[in-house]
Order: sequence, then structure tokens, then C-alpha cells
Amino acid sequence: MRLARRTQAIEPFYVMECAKAADELARSALCDPARGGRPMIYLNIGEPDFTATEPVREAAERCLREGRTQYTPALGLEALRERISGWYRERFAVDVPARRIVLTAGASGALQLACLALIEAGDEVLMPDPSYPCNRHFVTAAGGRAVLVESGPSTRFQLGAEQVRASWEEHTRGVLLASPSNPTGTSIERDEMRRIVETVRRHDGVTLVDEIYLGLSFDEAYGHSALELGDDVITINSFSKYFCMTGWRLGWLVVPEAMLPAVERLAQNLYICPSTVAQHAALACFEPESIDEYERRRAQFRARRDYLIPALERLGLRVPVMPDGAFYAWADCSAHHTSSWDFVFDLMRRAQIAITPGRDFGRAQTDHYVRFSYASRRDLLEEAVDRLSQVL
Repeated sequence: MRLARRTQAIEPFYVMECAKAADELARSALCDPARGGRPMIYLNIGEPDFTATEPVREAAERCLREGRTQYTPALGLEALRERISGWYRERFAVDVPARRIVLTAGASGALQLACLALIEAGDEVLMPDPSYPCNRHFVTAAGGRAVLVESGPSTRFQLGAEQVRASWEEHTRGVLLASPSNPTGTSIERDEMRRIVETVRRHDGVTLVDEIYLGLSFDEAYGHSALELGDDVITINSFSKYFCMTGWRLGWLVVPEAMLPAVERLAQNLYICPSTVAQHAALACFEPESIDEYERRRAQFRARRDYLIPALERLGLRVPVMPDGAFYAWADCSAHHTSSWDFVFDLMRRAQIAITPGRDFGRAQTDHYVRFSYASRRDLLEEAVDRLSQVL
């Protein structure tokens, strides 16, 4: 069968490839306590171990009982768009009118809509290296080309305004950033983000910022939405991380008003609307009871970070920049192995720990790095550190 050429430009999602290998090993005698093995500890997937809060689950049940499962408008439930608008106002002191908020089928759906609306064939989009692989693949699927710009510890593994200026070429369309970032958990400093936005404006480009981990910021110096920098900034967000609704597949996009008609047409044709049940359930995310629970969970993620990073450092897994958000540690494993890919599979076999190699996230020094997710319980993190200390 002849497939479209674009499929050849989309690399495998190595996070999931490694997860499959870990699952296969987990079914072997090596991980079977009945046969003298020990269970696999998964520190590889970026998924909170918490689930939807009780008010959210109850809202979903009511929705099903009452039969409110028909299509919603393509842009999403007006009531939920209003709730998100209120959250920006109360949490981030930013006025984002509900009419500029587009509910989507996860952050992935938001990125797809943004890329299809903005990127022409041959356009280039600047991104940091390392960065989340799917972001660059959305650019590729839209006919564009992701240009990865090496971004090391000196810039917190993020693009800076000077890098944007130096990398801008004839076909550059804009930048796609993430703050906080996957895989590093680092954010772009407020004034630096302002300089980036101003640089992009001078080139008549577009600034897209993935903010799906913004609710999980731990440092007031970084926990600010790029939306405060002007109505032309486009952001992507999700109910998956801070709101712990990964499998519900619900996210949102904030766009300039001039962009809304095009995004609405795309949404109508591509998927009609996001999940109706998920939208009704998400209304309960903003109840005080739910917000209080999310804040308790955020504190737990921070406590896990504060335990894990020093422990990794003591074991020779250097974390060059302390993560200020999300639930990832980007650790240099070169003191133990010349290949992060081989190091990951070695840990699976010798320590029964699953982590993620740097290969997914770019080309610049990524063979030296691995990503630990601390979205798992504290006791599992402690057990993982104990096993690491035995084998490293």
C-alpha cells in the first residue's frame, strides 16, 4: 500500500515503545514475586497517579443518568469556557474572554487545530532542543518543518529571545514553546518570555505556548501565563495534568478573535466537538472542593521533586537545572553509560525500573539524558532510589 510521505517523517513515540518493552518484561519471571522477582516500577509515563476528583466523577455520572450526551457546539460548552475564563482571572490575573477559548479533544487536538490553522507547507517553526516530540510532529503533519534549536542548562533548556533572533530565517513562521517543559520541568522566565514575544512580533510571526503543566508550577517566579503578554499569543492547555483527567481527552486552545472562524471550521470538520460527558464533568473542576484537592496534589508533586532530585544527584545522575514545574527530572546519565537508550534498558533488566531515554526529545546531547517522572507515589520513588543505589 502506498502511504502518504508525511507518515515517513513522523518518528515512533519512543516513550511508548519503551513502555511496551517494560510491560513485556513486567510479565516475565524477573518481575513475578511468586518466582522470586519484584514488580516493575514505572517512572516513565507523564501521567499523574491521581485521578479525577469526586465532584468531577459525580458530575460525569449525572450527565450520563440525565442523558446529556448529544453533540455540543464545536467550540465547546459555553458554561465551561466561562469557567476557564474565570480560572485565568482568579489564578493568573489575566483577562481571557470566554469567546477566545476553544475546547478541544485534549491538548493534542488543540495543537492540531493551531498547526492546521497557521502553518503552510514549507513553513518552519522554532522549538527548543530538548522538547516534547509530539509537538514537532504536529508541525510536520501540517506540512511545516520543526527547527530544533539547541537549548542547554544555561538557558534552562528553553529557547531565549537571542536564540530566536539568531535562528529566524526566510521561512520561519514562529515559535512553539512549552512552559513548564516536558521533559525538563523548567519554565521560561517572565521577562525572557516577553522578549521572545516581542521578537516574534517584529518578524510578524506567531507565538504558540504549550501551558499544559502551568497549573503545576512550584515557583512564583515562573507560574505566569504567556497570555498576559497580549491577545496575539496562542496557548494550549489541558485537563490532563493539573486536573488529573488524562483519559478524558479534554483540552483547550486560547486564540486571537480573528483566528476563531478558521479554528471553528476546522473543529467542525475534524471531530465535530470534544467529548460531551468530559465537558460536563470538567465543570466541576472549578468547584472549591476540587481546587483545594488539586492544590494538595500540587504540594505532593513538589515534595516528591524535593525528595527525588537530591537522591538522583547523590547517585551520579546529575540534574543540571532544578525543575520548577510539572513532574519530570531531566538527568544526565553519562557518568554511568555512554548511551541513555542502553542505560534505560539496562535499568529495566537489572533494577526493574522503567524510565525514558532522551532520544524522544531531540538531538542535542539527548543521548546523555534520561527523563524520570515523579508522578508516582512517594513509597515507589523511595523503592526506586533504593534499587538504583544497588546497581549504579
